[in-house]
Amino acid sequence: MAGHSKWAQIKHKKAQTDARKGKSFTKLVKEISVSARLGGGDPEGNPRLRTAIEKAKELNMPSDNIKRAIMKGIGELPGVTYEETTYEGYGPGGAAIIIEILTDNKNRTLPEIRHILSKNGGSLGETGCVAWNFEKKGYILIDKKKIDEDTLMSIVLDAGADDLKNDPYEDKFEVLTTPDNFIKAKNALESASIELSLSEITMIPKTYVKLEGTQAEQMMRLMDALEEHDDVQNVYSNFDVDS
Repeated sequence: MAGHSKWAQIKHKKAQTDARKGKSFTKLVKEISVSARLGGGDPEGNPRLRTAIEKAKELNMPSDNIKRAIMKGIGELPGVTYEETTYEGYGPGGAAIIIEILTDNKNRTLPEIRHILSKNGGSLGETGCVAWNFEKKGYILIDKKKIDEDTLMSIVLDAGADDLKNDPYEDKFEVLTTPDNFIKAKNALESASIELSLSEITMIPKTYVKLEGTQAEQMMRLMDALEEHDDVQNVYSNFDVDS
């Protein structure tokens, strides 16, 4: 029997090409700059910046790139000012989509996102049309071969995690935390020398829409097209497909 793969795990399973890595660098530089502008350049007092820096280090971004991004954010170096906005909409089969944007020109970005959606069987919705179905959570994936469930349960619950999920059809444990407890849980796992397959703050759906066949293929093309757009930082959806 096939398991079901949700978008966060699908993204993890997809191989990253060098081009995608370069695009990830560009998007992380934006995120670091905006985080520094909004919350200050000290990662110890700015959880969003600290998370962005950790993600950049995981992708082996040079320290100089990180430093310059922070300096641009706090105004010590000239740089582009990016605005944050979030679009909501629907994909094939009525799957909910949330698109987080960092752009220097909303008038350019909005019609481009609308075009990507309509071209791939989706549509743009009103603000709030699908956000009710998502919760912001810390999300950590751990290979089941790396640790047993009881040991992992003990570590993550002591570190303030909300839940540990063990889908019998998946090869990873899923650890869920509040955004505030994400760093604490991540640090506790790393201190125990447990290798993390994925760690991020994300939007977790409360309910899922199962897609099959043509709709599933179309949804994957839509998500790829959105993630390829330079102004799209993150895309979240509640679709589920057979793996």
